[in-house]
Amino acid sequence: MSIGVMFRELMGGMGVTVSIFFLTLLFSLPLGLVVAFLRMSRLKPVSLITGIYISIMRGTPLMLQLIVIYFSPYYVFHVKISSSFRFVAVIIAFALNYAAYFAEIYRSGIQSVPRGQYEAAHVLGYDRRQTFARIILPQVLKRVLPPITNEVITLVKDTSLSFAIATAEMFTIAKQIAAKEASIMPLMAAGLFYYIFNLVVAWACERLEKHYSYYRI
Repeated sequence: MSIGVMFRELMGGMGVTVSIFFLTLLFSLPLGLVVAFLRMSRLKPVSLITGIYISIMRGTPLMLQLIVIYFSPYYVFHVKISSSFRFVAVIIAFALNYAAYFAEIYRSGIQSVPRGQYEAAHVLGYDRRQTFARIILPQVLKRVLPPITNEVITLVKDTSLSFAIATAEMFTIAKQIAAKEASIMPLMAAGLFYYIFNLVVAWACERLEKHYSYYRI
């Protein structure tokens, strides 16, 4: 197989990898914020249930979660699973998993803001929504960006786990070509893609950190 043909085949998998990455962030980032608020709820049952969800998502392998979510409709509800559900199951599993991690990052960021900030906002006449949106959230964003960057970089590499339910992302296709051609080149090409993708993600996150820096000139 020529290099050109190999890269054309890998390009299809690259599109799936990029889709998994962006769709996971699209759903998990806002969901994580909702989970963080539920985790901090004064209602003990809500906080407890949310804590259990976070514990399960963070304490079990993502690959296992992928398999459970993909096969649950069949084994629990006896619904026939179509091949098109594979990609949907991947997005659901990734979003639920990363939302749990983002929730803890958001929670630590929100709780790190001194109580005096809330009291000062109350004195100035801000309601709770205005206080969070105009005073607390900008500070939280600055504090949580570094750990979120680490999770986003991990997500780039974790997309390869979708092979567990036969989703044809880049790493899966690279392994298939490598096995067929008895060559390590497809795997090296996939590794190079992940590395470049991570460089771009790290650069974008660094730009965001500088944007929210209090000390930028």
